Amino acid sequence: MQLSKMKVKEIDTYLKELSIEHLSNTIENLQQDNRSSVQKLAIKYQNKINKHFEEIARINQMWRFENELFNNGIQYIAGVDEAGRGPLAGPVFAASVILPKGIFIEGINDSKKISEKKREELYDIIIEKAICYEIASVSEQEIDRINIRNAAFQAMGKAVNSMKTRPQHVLVDGDAVKGLTLPYTTIVKGDSLSVSIAAASILAKVSRDRYIKELDNIYPQYGFAKHKGYGTKEHIEAIKRYGLTPVHRGSFTEKIVGNR
Repeated sequence: MQLSKMKVKEIDTYLKELSIEHLSNTIENLQQDNRSSVQKLAIKYQNKINKHFEEIARINQMWRFENELFNNGIQYIAGVDEAGRGPLAGPVFAASVILPKGIFIEGINDSKKISEKKREELYDIIIEKAICYEIASVSEQEIDRINIRNAAFQAMGKAVNSMKTRPQHVLVDGDAVKGLTLPYTTIVKGDSLSVSIAAASILAKVSRDRYIKELDNIYPQYGFAKHKGYGTKEHIEAIKRYGLTPVHRGSFTEKIVGNR
């Protein structure tokens, strides 16, 4: 492909379709082209290459907890996280994920740091690539009965204990956990430090959001699809106007109802 004989728009279109490997091999040819517009393309695509390798470095760093365990002969490592501790409505969800050693999933991160669209894309990739995964939830009624902290622990335990491939070690987001009978390590902000926990955070978050969106069809006046059950001004006003639904957490909303 003789880029020097192509128009700038044609070069741009061609480069967009190249893999990073082939793009890297093409940059040198671009840099030898004297056209200023082509030089700008060279800078644009060199930045793309740089970002790709920065992403590889970031994700390699997110494997450090898993790699330490791999080096100690542990093969099946599960990352565990929960979603939905703070909302006024809906269950708390948790996910447990075992990823193949060293797999590269571009963009994986703490679910709170990526867009809803990206989370949906990564959800499909994770469940396709994972050795094993499980998603569990604990109901609003159970949250009210045992409190949200214990309910979150219960959801994480259910997710881990339901896995068809039994983990040899569990990496848990946070600074505490109870109810796990397997060896485990807690990691504060683990959803941004461990690739396995990040994967779990995405599965838990997407699963919960999908569930809450379904509630919007049942209770359209509450705006669940928009606020996902969190205590926004809109949600609180809806509770004051329409009262509580069976999916609201009584222990989270009693003050709101009392102020009606």
